[in-house]
Amino acid sequence: MARESKREAIIDGAVGIFAELGYYKATTALVAKAAGVTQPYVFHFFKNKEELFMAVIERAMNRIYDTFAEVEAPADQLSESMGDAFMRILETHRDETLMVMQAYVIAEPEIRAYVRSRFAFIHDTLKAKYERAGLPPGEAGAAASQFIGMGLLITLSQVLELPDIVCFKDESS
Repeated sequence: MARESKREAIIDGAVGIFAELGYYKATTALVAKAAGVTQPYVFHFFKNKEELFMAVIERAMNRIYDTFAEVEAPADQLSESMGDAFMRILETHRDETLMVMQAYVIAEPEIRAYVRSRFAFIHDTLKAKYERAGLPPGEAGAAASQFIGMGLLITLSQVLELPDIVCFKDESS
């Protein structure tokens, strides 16, 4: 197995372990077992669990960014189009997506700072996308914030298995 593919195999194993156990209960020994490598080999690529976790989050955030970057739609359809794209990511890369949307609760300063910077980057990117679609800057920022907020709400409904939390249409009519 080439060096880069071994690194990716470790990240793949880590996604499942972190998603199942959370950051604090996951161990590099469990990640190594899931990846089919030894624990010392994990440390060949990552200096500690924190660095491994950030690599997992980086890959997931990049996937989300790339997906949103591909969406092109007029301003009145942009949120819905990106929402559809988000739901596809949630279906195909569920563990990664749920980890990203919960990563902000990890108290480790380096992880918290990294997640903060990535969420800010995604927000700024979405704001620019709304502006390019024709929304004025103030409205574009609000639309980006609302879109991220809805993503967090959708994730909450998925994690807690409460699909009724997210209601897109008026059910009273």
